[in-house]
Amino acid sequence: MKRLLLTITLCMPFALHAEPASKIAWTPETLKHVKNADASNGKVLAETCKSCHGDKGQGMPAEIQDDETIPAIPALAGQLATYTYKQLRDYFNDSRTNSSMTMLAKNLSDQDSADLAAWFASLPAPQNKAAGKTTARAEKMVSQGDGKRILPPCSVCHGSRGQGEKMDIPALAGQHADYLASTLMAYKSGERHNDIYSRMRLIAQQLSGEEIKELATYYQQLK
Repeated sequence: MKRLLLTITLCMPFALHAEPASKIAWTPETLKHVKNADASNGKVLAETCKSCHGDKGQGMPAEIQDDETIPAIPALAGQLATYTYKQLRDYFNDSRTNSSMTMLAKNLSDQDSADLAAWFASLPAPQNKAAGKTTARAEKMVSQGDGKRILPPCSVCHGSRGQGEKMDIPALAGQHADYLASTLMAYKSGERHNDIYSRMRLIAQQLSGEEIKELATYYQQLK
């Protein structure tokens, strides 16, 4: 109970001084809509996603080709359907932007987005090989946070196993470190801003680049 009260206290400034950055409202109707989505139709729609996100929704890490860095593509397999649905609709509504995903998402109906989210959620989460890097600092941040910087433990929202929480908090376990690190850096700079009440922006702004890299490695290795 003490830890819960501390976490609520730490998070209050975030809620008081931030505005919503998404047009998605988690009403009972919206939750029911995603829950009752047609994963079989999502499987058909996902054929167009394979070239980037892989045939099993596994995504791919960043790579260098001809001295040019190809950005990492996120794993979608096993991701919470509510989270994937929100991201697709945020692209549709321009709450989140990406040159490729915005164009694709604008061609999806609301039902298509829910069906795709249901399909990817039904797939087994990726099991990436451990990088063999030390993540002691990240482990402490995940389990304890940092009271001096008013940073709650990552596990409070993302779960002790990185499993995510309903409705807009993603699963992180097994996600490509390159992608997660670039996402946190985008929150840190404000380039990405579709987090509800600026939660991730306010947190990422207080993390150093090295802390972000270590957290990303920790979650990639997490089973």
